[in-house]
Amino acid sequence: MAHQAILEFATGGRGARDITGAVAEVVRASGLQCGLVQVFVQHTSCSLTITENADPDVRRDLETILKRLAPDGDPAYRHDDEGPDDMAAHARSVLLDTGLTVPFGGGRLLLGTWQGIYLWEHRTAPHRRKVVVTVIG
Repeated sequence: MAHQAILEFATGGRGARDITGAVAEVVRASGLQCGLVQVFVQHTSCSLTITENADPDVRRDLETILKRLAPDGDPAYRHDDEGPDDMAAHARSVLLDTGLTVPFGGGRLLLGTWQGIYLWEHRTAPHRRKVVVTVIG
């Protein structure tokens, strides 16, 4: 049995947004008790990740690391059609990935105590992002 929903989120520009509750609600709405939930973002300049949900310094530090790995406006980039953050956003998306899978049981996500699911916007400007949540049980 499977259940699917497409969620849409407005981002405020570069940074992480906790979407754990929205994904958990899709799992609850499915009525399924045990299985896997696959989460996929339909864009190439943002990503999904599971990370620390208690201390926001973790997400700030991760953003610092991403800035070092994929800096905006690097003169070596050829793709800059939408500005200096364009290619850096694509690179960050590749580093973090666009999909993830989480087990669920008892109708709830089986994340660890300090884990949350985050939509990570890599563009500096706000965007609307679509996330496909597929519950399989």
